[in-house]
Amino acid sequence: MIKKVLPVLLAAAFVLSACQPGGKAAIPDGPPMEGCMVTSTIPQADPTVQALIPAVDENDNILGNKEAAVTFIEYSDYQCPYCAMIAPVLAQLHEKYPDDVRIVFRHFPIPSHPNALIMAYGAEAAGEQEKFYEMSDAIFAAQAEWMALTEADLETWLVAKAAELDLDATKYQADFADPIVRGRVDASLELAMTVGIPGTPFLFINHIPYQSDMSLGTLSSLVELFALADEQYQQCPPMIVDAARQYTVVMKTTKGEVKLNLYADQAPLAVNSFVFLARQGWFDDVPFHRVLPGFVAQGGDPSGSGMGGPGYQFDNENTDAVFDRAGLVAMANSGANTNGSQFFITYDAAPDLDGNYTIFGEVLEGMEVVESLTARDPASGAELPEADRIISVKITEK
Repeated sequence: MIKKVLPVLLAAAFVLSACQPGGKAAIPDGPPMEGCMVTSTIPQADPTVQALIPAVDENDNILGNKEAAVTFIEYSDYQCPYCAMIAPVLAQLHEKYPDDVRIVFRHFPIPSHPNALIMAYGAEAAGEQEKFYEMSDAIFAAQAEWMALTEADLETWLVAKAAELDLDATKYQADFADPIVRGRVDASLELAMTVGIPGTPFLFINHIPYQSDMSLGTLSSLVELFALADEQYQQCPPMIVDAARQYTVVMKTTKGEVKLNLYADQAPLAVNSFVFLARQGWFDDVPFHRVLPGFVAQGGDPSGSGMGGPGYQFDNENTDAVFDRAGLVAMANSGANTNGSQFFITYDAAPDLDGNYTIFGEVLEGMEVVESLTARDPASGAELPEADRIISVKITEK
């Protein structure tokens, strides 16, 4: 009987909850910034879901470093075309982050795909000779070739493929029929059905269910997001700006320089945080991850995922100001008083934003540079182009 836990899985998918602060500790002395609290935006696994999905062990098919910071567990079906598409993406992700990413393949041969079960047995048998992923890749690559074969022909196909992979033929055939080897596949299928995994491919990233964009760019940004935990601050920044002084910014980007004027008198918390982070080098080599022509260009998240922050959040300010023109600089947030390091620059008047975001500056020079930033919409689901980046941010105080 299938347990009714699917809603738990889906509700827990990338829940952004507080976790332990990261590892960055070098904070200058000074009076603390008020209206600020330490909180991380790094996703954390729901203990209920974590208890449902077995921990990685020696029976798993693992690609990568067992000490990797980020583990991708994939429940997959060899007859699923989308699984065939994600397999090379996960392989590329591992190649890109060989020390930081671990891939774990688990079988979920959907009962309506009978050939998928035979192929899963075949891949497991290859794993007995340390060639699981080689066989798995070969199966996916030739999916159209074997989809309509009979069970007997599937076995013949697998034996031929095993020979191409230089496997011991006698051992391979014995392992293919071994109930212990087959039992690992059957157990994985039973668990997937029991916990209510809705389909394939289904990913868990550090035991957090993930059912969104599975492009290399997006998955890379999620790896960077988890890595950001080590860079986050363990306390709120000190109050280092003087509301009576003038702060200007020269932001060097891959498209040119942008000069900003900051409103220290109207939004001292936002300006203080921005100045603090800039002087710490937080914004260096950070992408403009969301650029919507006619609306806003958004950056400030080193992970490029749109979920990263500095390890603290602070209150909204200057909410009476209105988004009545292009070139206004404001804090991005996920709700009232959740400002961190992400900011945006408007391309036009945006009255729908009025009252919800802290405007803390404006563009003095270089609006043409902002307008030339590469358009990117992470919500589109399409493969995104390479983002333009902030190279450095220099603060001048008068």
